[in-house]
Amino acid sequence: MSESKMMGGDLPPAEEVRQAVNGFVTEFKGFQTEIETKLQQTEERMTMLDRKMTLPARTPLSAANDTAAPHQVAFQAYLRNGDDDGLRGLELEGKSMSTAVNSDGGYLVDPQTSERVQSVLNTTASIRAIAAVVQVEATSYDVLVDHTDVGAGWATETDPTVETDTPQIDRITIALHELSALPKASQRLLDDSAFDIEGWLSGRIADKFARAEADAFINGDGIDKPKGLMAHTAVDNVIWSWGNLGYVPTGLDGDLTAEAIVDLVYALGAQYRANGSFVMNSKTAGLVRKLKDGDGRFMWSDGLAAGEPARLMGYPVLVAEDMPDVASDAMAIAFGDFNAGYTVAERPDLRILRDPFSAKPHVLFYATKRVGGDVSDFAAIKLLKFGLA
Repeated sequence: MSESKMMGGDLPPAEEVRQAVNGFVTEFKGFQTEIETKLQQTEERMTMLDRKMTLPARTPLSAANDTAAPHQVAFQAYLRNGDDDGLRGLELEGKSMSTAVNSDGGYLVDPQTSERVQSVLNTTASIRAIAAVVQVEATSYDVLVDHTDVGAGWATETDPTVETDTPQIDRITIALHELSALPKASQRLLDDSAFDIEGWLSGRIADKFARAEADAFINGDGIDKPKGLMAHTAVDNVIWSWGNLGYVPTGLDGDLTAEAIVDLVYALGAQYRANGSFVMNSKTAGLVRKLKDGDGRFMWSDGLAAGEPARLMGYPVLVAEDMPDVASDAMAIAFGDFNAGYTVAERPDLRILRDPFSAKPHVLFYATKRVGGDVSDFAAIKLLKFGLA
């Protein structure tokens, strides 16, 4: 190569080759990086597709299938592993604003599970089955009672109309109290996809709540729990006054006669008697069903259809095991219109809080519900006292 060409700025062949190789290497590295990025993205997409194809093949949860609602899937994830992202997502999207209430220390049970618990509560042998049940959003429920009868009379054209008396309204306040249950399960059991977490949890909660409610509606003292029938003062029906429950004595110490049952029925006012029901436990029922009337016929008759309650003097009998046993002066039988006489007030929501820390290796589920109950009409219920007077 001549010196003039060198002076003209042309590079030696070796230098041109070196620069070309460097440029190729740089471009190749960029291409390699781009290929690796695309491969990684493809792998991620395949992984997500593989998950979508694999997960449905697992044994489905009790309600988690291809048609499960988003809130059910999210609630099951929360129960199994504490994943509350789904519940939060539902809340943020506005699809289920009442489902997740994290600020209250827990999440509301999804509607399907809540109804399952409520079904058990409604069918258990409790006064709830025949009482008035109201849903409230407040912390208490007020029942207004009119004690006086507004006067009425026949009017003529010439006689002046007499002003009627002003009604006297009384207020009965039924406070709501917190009812709780604390079932637990091992994390290994929760990880088992074949385990029906919703069915198990519903059954445990419903059983605990049903037994606690049934006892409180009869024996509760009204302190942090509903006030039961037996917590109110009982007086002889002859001297009965509002605020007390009237009783009829059997005339026998710790025993009864057929005539005592008749006396109990007709101690109740006619307006309540049409919707009357008997309430007693199994031991008392075993004694009562042996009674016969004056013609030698049993006063007790079993239901003719499946699920129909037994009847005493034609009135249905609710067998509630929390009623007192037959004993001297025991108030072992109640009769009345419980729909008018006793009111159960409750909030419609049931809350669940998952606690994986307090009982390791088990997971605790703290369930709460607010419920109250009290006598709402003291004239609508009468008791039978197994005593002389």
